[in-house]
Amino acid sequence: MPLFEIETVGHIIISWAADEQAAAAVVEEAYPGERIVRLTRRPRDTWVISKSAIGLGSGPNDSRIDPCNTARECLSKAQGDKLHAIRLYMQETGDDLDRARRVIESNMVMGW
Repeated sequence: MPLFEIETVGHIIISWAADEQAAAAVVEEAYPGERIVRLTRRPRDTWVISKSAIGLGSGPNDSRIDPCNTARECLSKAQGDKLHAIRLYMQETGDDLDRARRVIESNMVMGW
């Protein structure tokens, strides 16, 4: 079954579907009424997101603590309060506000 990338006004969804019509149905079921902006059949059956592209690492030689685990711990301590988690992350890692915000928000989306 092919892999599709479906972009709506508010989301990017990656899903397997039999064809474009079935991929569109996935969006309609998950986000009723949300307009599809782009629907693309991926050339391969995998999807990769570079952590460095979204600000979660500086490369394979990055010796710092895994930001995902640290961010999840901060979110847990903050009981899901994003601003408090960002402050905790900054204290824990020494990262600046912008990086801390990106890491915390990325982990919130992943369902910490």
